[in-house]
Amino acid sequence: MATAHTPSGTAPLCEEEFAALLEGMVADFAPLVFAVVQEYGERIDGRIAAWGLAFDDRAEVVGVDSGLRMSLSTPERALRGFARGEHIRARLVWFNADAATPAET
Repeated sequence: MATAHTPSGTAPLCEEEFAALLEGMVADFAPLVFAVVQEYGERIDGRIAAWGLAFDDRAEVVGVDSGLRMSLSTPERALRGFARGEHIRARLVWFNADAATPAET
């Protein structure tokens, strides 16, 4: 039985090599994750109002409590849609996996 070849004439990679190649590609090009947080008063309370993905040329934002979706030129542009008067401010918080609360056992 003949070995399959790619259009370039080379043999395909084995599963492990191909999986590692794809994993590296995803790591190199992954968007940054951020949250739009609504801050109540002077640091009295806060809530996550939306999640976002920051790409090189745009940001995609999805509201937590609604079907709100935004496609914006920068993540910062999302802030104006979540501020409410003088007592509810919006801020960006970039995802940091090291800041996660440890699970209790």
